[in-house]
Amino acid sequence: MASLLFRGMLTHPPILDCIPSLFSRNVCARYYRMGTITQAHVATQESQSSQLKIPPNARNNSLERLLKDYEAIIGIETHVQLSTLTKAFCSCPYNYGSPPNSSICPVCMGLPGALPVLNSKVIESAVRLGLALNCKLSFNSKFDRKQYFYPDLPKGYQISQFDIPIASAGYIELDLPLEFGGGHRKFGITRVHMEEDAGKLLHSGNGNYSQVDLNRAGVPLLEVVSEPDMRNGIEAAEYAAELQRLVRYLGVSNGNMQEGSLRCDVNISVRPRGQSEFGTKVEIKNLNSFSSVNRAIDFEISRQALLLSQGQGDQIVQETRLWEEGSQKTITMRKKEGLSDYRYFPEPDLPEVILTEEYVNKIRGSLPELPEMKRRRYEEMGLGMQDVLFLANDVRVANFFDAAIANGAEVKLAANWIMGDVAAYLKNEKLSIDEIKLTPHELAELIAAIKGGTISGKIAKEILFELMAKGGTVKKLIEEKDLVQITDPSEIEKIIDKVLLDNPKQLEQYRGGKTKLQGFFAGQVMKATKGKANPGLLNKILLEKLNS
Repeated sequence: MASLLFRGMLTHPPILDCIPSLFSRNVCARYYRMGTITQAHVATQESQSSQLKIPPNARNNSLERLLKDYEAIIGIETHVQLSTLTKAFCSCPYNYGSPPNSSICPVCMGLPGALPVLNSKVIESAVRLGLALNCKLSFNSKFDRKQYFYPDLPKGYQISQFDIPIASAGYIELDLPLEFGGGHRKFGITRVHMEEDAGKLLHSGNGNYSQVDLNRAGVPLLEVVSEPDMRNGIEAAEYAAELQRLVRYLGVSNGNMQEGSLRCDVNISVRPRGQSEFGTKVEIKNLNSFSSVNRAIDFEISRQALLLSQGQGDQIVQETRLWEEGSQKTITMRKKEGLSDYRYFPEPDLPEVILTEEYVNKIRGSLPELPEMKRRRYEEMGLGMQDVLFLANDVRVANFFDAAIANGAEVKLAANWIMGDVAAYLKNEKLSIDEIKLTPHELAELIAAIKGGTISGKIAKEILFELMAKGGTVKKLIEEKDLVQITDPSEIEKIIDKVLLDNPKQLEQYRGGKTKLQGFFAGQVMKATKGKANPGLLNKILLEKLNS
């Protein structure tokens, strides 16, 4: 029966259809029309709370004063999709954007008799992230079955970890951007555990039915649960950004939120300041960017604080809410389930996960320099916090910068070039730093050529763009294009004399008090020398000539 069913699903179009022989009409309607049911449920619950009206300018004036009386408690559950070649418990690959149900097998589909086999890379990634988050590792952990019904969960349960996660009791440190006030933060990590992803529902345009794509079913995840240590949207968004940065540095995930490789569910409650008990917890989903995390939290704090201030705290219920990007508000999705609803019990088809000291130490020794360590090192090198945050944000940029320094580039000058002209080029061309032709060695050579007086800063920019677009070497480009800087004072003096002779009117105006015309004369000299005149010598000689 299982093999016949499997063959039938593969030979039909790659969307799982409802099978009348297995489901009654009522069950099929419930199974495939979740979108319609959910929308009606949301509409009903939202109408019941319609008396709560938050004005458009709720974040300022009176509400800002109101929020001084309340405190938000925020924690985040983050699902990190691992960059393994195959899924967690089978040999199926996973490629984002593949045709629906093109990468599935009996294990993914939960067919009877199909047994899971754990991918060892999942354990390695979990240990790497656990160590990077300063967690205590469980040397003897296990998998559990988390049971719930949903159309995209073919087995009727999810393989996860419940009471013995692979890592727990850690922390993460970060620096807030200067535009948000700056400052160092340390947030606790409750646990890191391994689990598999569910499939995906593809909703029809009219909302009448949904189809099931099981490509994502069985893809390995690490769920990172924070302590409720955050107090506002900015801290929460920066926590999520730092976690993305960390998994990218470790190489365990690409962390792309738009692909679902990093998914954040925010838990938030509001309580009067001075109260020790937490308020009613509300979960927010559908957060697909760090800015949406920030804005959703700010809205939800406002909503709950306003209800509390109006004596309507009983309307804050434990539930899951969705963030609507269009309307910039949260709406009810469903009542939040409790732990007892999942009926956890140990997974009987998988053995315990047993780690050894040798295995853990080997992984610990292979960890790269992590973002927090890199930021502190950059600070010790004399860079300001704005430079530090920019350079350490992307591991590829950080590696490029480190390589340029290793090739002899001056620290501050290398940072300035990377943060300025290089970053602008990357943004305009929509490229990453490892996709351009410029190498760290040639950036160091370019800086050395400027410092040594071989070329001017203006000429250096021209060379830089040539190097980024086409590659080559600084030395060769200088020779080919005859770009060596003119540093002979007598040669520069001759050119200045000619410029002054050719512009008698402007010279008269300058000596009549319009001293801003100095820039005009300097520009004319640069034009005549094709930018090769040494700026320092040029300005010195020009001033002497103009004022003589």
